[in-house]
Amino acid sequence: MHHDARIYVAGHRGLVGAALVRCLKEKGYNNLILVPSSELDLRDQTAVNTFYRESRPEYVFAAAAKVGGIMANDSCPAEFLYDNLMIEANLIHGAFQYGVKKLLFLGSTCIYPKLAPQPLKEEYLLSGPLETTNEWYAIAKIAGIKLCQAYNKQFGCRFISAMPTNLYGPGDNFDLKTSHVLPALIRKFHEAKVQGNADATIWGSGAPRREFLHVDDCAGACVYLMNVYEDSAIINVGTGEDITIHDLALLIKSVVGFKGGIIYDSSKPDGTPRKLVDIGKIQRLGWSATITLEQGVRSTYDWYQSNATTK
Repeated sequence: MHHDARIYVAGHRGLVGAALVRCLKEKGYNNLILVPSSELDLRDQTAVNTFYRESRPEYVFAAAAKVGGIMANDSCPAEFLYDNLMIEANLIHGAFQYGVKKLLFLGSTCIYPKLAPQPLKEEYLLSGPLETTNEWYAIAKIAGIKLCQAYNKQFGCRFISAMPTNLYGPGDNFDLKTSHVLPALIRKFHEAKVQGNADATIWGSGAPRREFLHVDDCAGACVYLMNVYEDSAIINVGTGEDITIHDLALLIKSVVGFKGGIIYDSSKPDGTPRKLVDIGKIQRLGWSATITLEQGVRSTYDWYQSNATTK
């Protein structure tokens, strides 16, 4: 991308979108097109087409999505499937119709089968059943991947798809009903500390293993891929290291400064037993993550203390 290119970041107020804006500005890309969801409903094809026709972006980062943790996915399956299907279909088809030079579609590692071998290689896509607790979101993301590949195959488009692992960082969602595990643990331990509780309760057994990528690392990878990657095949973005939820809880408990105990509610679902991605492909392209988990947790907790509406 040349530095004066017209770049549209869809979902620029979300976790990934905001990080993309920070990264692009830091790298000297200042001709950014940013439209809030209150002004452009990406589920509305007519509105999206009008936007593309009037704004004429040259590059698109498709980072807009309805996202959430296990509880949110389980409670709102229709919204997670419908909203995400409509958002991605309108963004991708509009990019084709209005001559976008290149589009990057943000997927998720939840697209991989629940019991796929570890670490997760890109070729494992569609090789087995999905994890039931987030299959609605996963199916929508798989459809977006395949839509990009279809436009590439049929029309010669340059639409690429990146699969980031579990993301976290400043601007994360800390709502206990809809958040992912890391921000949820930050809030739970913070509130337990503030309230002087003897212990804090977290979902599941603590045994599942998860990989976490700071959102600023993810944004850096996306901008890097937009400049160097041209393949229709998906590409993983991660750290190549994972941690048990138990050990993650201990790390966050220490960073927050909560001195009490931890109670594991095993009546709640664990989700996929392990989810670690193979990052050999992106490493061979020359990219690696730079922010350690402890560094990232500390900076995210600092942001939470300064910005969260509920403390």
